[in-house]
Amino acid sequence: MAEVREFALPDLGEGLASAEVVRWFVDVGDVITIDQPVAEVETAKALVEVPCPYAGVVTSLAGPAGTAVPVGAALITVAVGDQQGAPVPARAEAGPGNILVGYGVRAEPPRPRRRRLGGAAIPAPRPEAAPAAPTRPAGAHPSTRPASSPGPRSGLTGAPAGRGGAVGGVPTGSGMPVSSAGPVRQAGADGTAVAVVSPLVRRLARDHGVDLRALPGSGPNGLIMRRDVEAVIDGSVVEGVAPDHVGGGGGDLGGEFEPFDAPRRRAAEVFTRSRREVPDATCWVDADATALLAAKNALNAGGAEPRIGLLAILARVCVAALLRAPALNSSVVTDAAGRAVGVRQHDAVHLGFAAQTPRGLAVPVVRDAQDLTTARLAAEITDLTGTARAGRLSPAQLTGGTFTLNNYGVFGVDGATPIIHHPQTAMLGVGRIVSRPWVVDGALAVRSVVQLSFTFDHRVCDGATAGEFLRFVADAVEDPTALLRHL
Repeated sequence: MAEVREFALPDLGEGLASAEVVRWFVDVGDVITIDQPVAEVETAKALVEVPCPYAGVVTSLAGPAGTAVPVGAALITVAVGDQQGAPVPARAEAGPGNILVGYGVRAEPPRPRRRRLGGAAIPAPRPEAAPAAPTRPAGAHPSTRPASSPGPRSGLTGAPAGRGGAVGGVPTGSGMPVSSAGPVRQAGADGTAVAVVSPLVRRLARDHGVDLRALPGSGPNGLIMRRDVEAVIDGSVVEGVAPDHVGGGGGDLGGEFEPFDAPRRRAAEVFTRSRREVPDATCWVDADATALLAAKNALNAGGAEPRIGLLAILARVCVAALLRAPALNSSVVTDAAGRAVGVRQHDAVHLGFAAQTPRGLAVPVVRDAQDLTTARLAAEITDLTGTARAGRLSPAQLTGGTFTLNNYGVFGVDGATPIIHHPQTAMLGVGRIVSRPWVVDGALAVRSVVQLSFTFDHRVCDGATAGEFLRFVADAVEDPTALLRHL
């Protein structure tokens, strides 16, 4: 008799709460092998193929393409064993295969024994079980389970083998479904049921006095997500009022509603958190970039490959400046309540740079930039930009940055006050380079001028440190040869 195992969606990157299924590579009844990709999911502007660490027959999927699956919820369930219900191979019995680096598969808690009542198999009662939710009609897609819900996993159409029909030769559950119609619910203090949410979301709501019972959830089947609580805290959503009725005169405003896809939701969460938590400040300066353009042309003279662009030279300048001001290559450390308790300075410079893609803004990361030459920096930036535009950046290429370089001059603007990419503490912005009148040696001349802006977290440094950093960058732009002293 085959054993049904659940593979939960792993954490695909820092701080990610969910991923959206773009397409399935398998269907219920398919036989899969260890480490076979079963789905392509989208998160943080990246498409990732997720392999399953179990071999056997697929008994259920989290939902159709387009379903948002919370991290820790069931992505797929597999009846482990061959099609005749043979014993599980030794490798599969010993544990999962070589799943993606950094992913983990939780040890499954013991499942309660099932008893028969009126000819149908039902789970034995558990003392701590939440009130039962309505059963799902036969044939409906299973729901996903919040990461924090206790006891046996909900939302599975494939029960332990041994009763009812069979899928791909492997016995499955009987005629009574064990999946619920929505997220597992937990009774409030007054007996009102609310969608079960993660401990982090419950604590966030408690700390800010948000009543979860009056809050509509935006997650699968009404699950209350962190973004829902944050929207109430920020005032963009009113408790107990559907989003379509917020704003204006409080009535239905009409128009077409376009929900955020996974990348835009993730970006919105990062931007909102940065704006809410970071006391940022911005300083800026105009610099004569005439010599910088000349240096770029000299580096590319003779058709040398790879070509070195301005962004790569500015990346080299940023690295040199950060090595002189390590306080800006850091992140703020918070306690369990979210209070800032200190600053961690990072040994390596993992340089993120903003890249516009068909899927929106992405911030790929060049790791250990302090160890790369300008030519290597240029090659890395070119490769990552191409991967970003193809929508194929991996979570590792999108996370772990310690500082961001933002070249918004490509959009034809002179300056900006960008939002710091949380949990980083600083960002350098570069505007367009334009011809302007400039005083050179006491005489007026036409020069190529660029505006540089520097946004920083005021918790990690004061204006003096920020000013010294920006002045160093501006001096290197005006005289790139002076940078050789610091390389």
